[in-house]
Formats: sequence, structure tokens, C-alpha cells
Amino acid sequence: MSGKANEIAALLAPTVEALGLDLLGVEYLPAPGGALLRLYIDVPADAVDVQGEPRSVGIEDCESVSREVSAQLDVADPISGHYTLEVSSPGVDRPLFTAAQFARFAGEEAKATLKLPQDGRRRLQGRILRIEGDDIVVFDVDGSEFAVAVDNIEKARLVPDWIALGLAPAKDKSGRDARPGKQKAKKAPKPSDAG
Repeated sequence: MSGKANEIAALLAPTVEALGLDLLGVEYLPAPGGALLRLYIDVPADAVDVQGEPRSVGIEDCESVSREVSAQLDVADPISGHYTLEVSSPGVDRPLFTAAQFARFAGEEAKATLKLPQDGRRRLQGRILRIEGDDIVVFDVDGSEFAVAVDNIEKARLVPDWIALGLAPAKDKSGRDARPGKQKAKKAPKPSDAG
């Protein structure tokens, strides 16, 4: 996150937490006609709904956060000029902002853009292996470990496993659909007429 985004996140986090939600991070995108301020919120990891099922962010959560933080932003006025406020759930391609968020999704695939090039690259995609110390994320990129300081990550997102989500067909080594019941049956040899 940028310095301005960090400042706004620090200002708004207590308000979001008071609503029983977590502020994952903030994107602040200044533009000539007006800035965009996007807040990503989530429910605590152990939150459940009335049926005891894992709870996720709903439109009502986004609306209540939007109302509360709008009032707070009007009073604190951390953004000069016009801006648009968006409040969003993390979605399947969840953005990652902190070392703790990277640690939570260790083993998952992520893609990241770096603020400053490192080892000749500014973009990377790989599996999150672990966090070293308080602020180093170690990825497996093309079979090699690649360590990056969280402060050098401009933005990062999980890469959804579309197959596991059931939104893309699984393929076997030959490129055929490998989902159960989707393989084409082998044709039985025709009985010969000789005989």
C-alpha cells in the first residue's frame, strides 16, 4: 500500500472493526478528475452465520462500512479534492496487503507486482511458501525460492484455482477433460462379420 493508503487504513481500521469486520487493505488511486478510494473488507476467519456455516461479506456489510467510513472521512478529510469511495469483499482473487495475510494463504498461488525490480523482475507468480521474519514473503517461482520484502510489493492477489472451484474443466496429461463422468467412453471393437 502507498503512504496515503496506509494513513487512510490506520484511520479507518477501528471503525471497520467496530462493525465486526476486518479491513484487509486500502487502495488509493489518485487521478486528475478525482481519486478512487477502495476498501477491502472481510469477516473474521472464524465468523459463522446463523446456520453455523462460514460467513462471508455481504452487500449489507459493504453498505454499512460505506456509511460509517464516509462520515469519518468527511470529518477527518484525509483526501483533498473529489474522490469515489468503493467498499468491496476480497473476492476469489483476494488482494494481499500484509505479511499476516500472505502467511494465512501459504501454499496458495499468488501473483505480485513489485515497486522496485528485484533480480531483473517486476512481476512474479508463484506459490506462497512462507514468511521469514516479520516482513519477507518467500515464493516458489518456477521451482526456485524468491524472497520479497512486503514493503516492496506494490500489489498482490491470489490466483484462483478455477478447477478446484469447479469453474474450469480439469485436464489430464493428454488435454482431455479429467472430471469424473466426463471422459469419453472408448468405443468397443466392432464384431467381425467373418465367422
